[in-house]
Amino acid sequence: MNMTQMYFHCSNTKKAFVDRCGAVVDDLAEAPHHATQVVQSLAKTRGLEDWRDWVLDVSDNLGDELFVAAFAFVLGNPH
Repeated sequence: MNMTQMYFHCSNTKKAFVDRCGAVVDDLAEAPHHATQVVQSLAKTRGLEDWRDWVLDVSDNLGDELFVAAFAFVLGNPH
């Protein structure tokens, strides 16, 4: 297996949460699944904050951006 260290940074125009620890994923294909878990966890634990304008920036251990995911895409539209 080719384990990879990835970092999942969250931000909007006013705030940023920098992932200083990162997470080890089995391979690049696992990264979107882990990204979804990060977004869902933040949305649950941080309460009523409106997350629709937030994005998750996923990068590798060299700081290279792998992909960006909009929270709204992961969480869906609020009802």
